Amino acid sequence: MTEKNLRARLASPPILVAPGVYDPLTALIAVQAGFEALYVSGAAIAYTKLGRPDIGLVSLSEVVDTVTLIRDRVDAYLVVDADTGYGNALNVERTVRLLERAGASAIQLEDQDFPKRCGHLDDKALIPALEMAGKIKAAVDARQSRNTLIIARTDAVAVEGFDNAVERVATYREAGADMLFIEAPRERGELARVVDRVGKGLPLMANMVEGGKTPIVPAAELEKIGFSFVIFPGGIVRAIAKAAQEFYATIKADGTTDAFRSKMFDFNALNGLIGTPETLERGQWYADYKPGKN
Repeated sequence: MTEKNLRARLASPPILVAPGVYDPLTALIAVQAGFEALYVSGAAIAYTKLGRPDIGLVSLSEVVDTVTLIRDRVDAYLVVDADTGYGNALNVERTVRLLERAGASAIQLEDQDFPKRCGHLDDKALIPALEMAGKIKAAVDARQSRNTLIIARTDAVAVEGFDNAVERVATYREAGADMLFIEAPRERGELARVVDRVGKGLPLMANMVEGGKTPIVPAAELEKIGFSFVIFPGGIVRAIAKAAQEFYATIKADGTTDAFRSKMFDFNALNGLIGTPETLERGQWYADYKPGKN
C-alpha cells in the first residue's frame, strides 16, 4: 500500500481503479497486476461462495471472514461492499466495527430495502432517504478511524428517477458520507450529469458491469468526466466462470486436459505465483534457527 491513506489517494490523480475480488487468490493476482485498490464484491462472494445470485443472501459474517482472509494476504486498499449494512442503523454500527477490524479501508452502504438485489437487476425497492441518512450517520459514528471511508450508494435511478437519486446523495453527504455513488446510470450522458449535479466536493464512484445497465466507459474517460473511483466488481467471476465452463467441457469431451493446457498454469507455475518456494524457504529458516547464531 502507498504511504497515502485512501482519502488522500482519492484526492490525487489519476482515477483510482479497483477490480473486483472475492478471495485471497484473486486479491493476490490483482495486486501482482499492479492494482493498489481492490473491491471486495458482495456479488462476487454470492456467485462463488454460494453459487447463487446477488439477492441479499450473503451474511455479514461471510463478508467479514472474506475480508479477514484477503487482508492477511495482501497490503492494498480494500473497499468492501456491505450491502445495506445487514439491517437498521444499529446493525450498521456492528457492520462497520467488524469490517474495519477485519481490514476494510472503505465500507459501501446502499439504500435498498429488503429483499435487496444486485444494482443492475430490475424491481428494486428503497428505504426512505432519511432512514438511510441515519444509517450513514451511524456508520460514521461507529468507525474508529477517520481514514476508514464510508461510501453512500443510492439505487434510486431505477426506482425514483435520476433527480431523486441526486437529492438522496445530497442528503447522505450531509449525514457525513465520504464518497458518493449513484448506481446504474443508463447512458454516458447520465454519468456526466452525476458530476454536474452532485458536484466535486466529495469523490464520486462509478461501477462498470459487463452487460449491466450502465455503458462501459474506460477509466481515463471517467476521470475526464470527473469521477475519482471506478470499480469492475464481478468481471473476474464472469471471466473465471467462462474459463471453468470450457475447462470442464474439455475434460468431459477428451478425458484429459491436454487441449486446455495452453490456457492454464501448470503445477509449478501456480506454486510460483502464490510464493510456495519462498514460503518453504522461510519455514526452513525458522526450523534451523538458533538464537545468537542466525
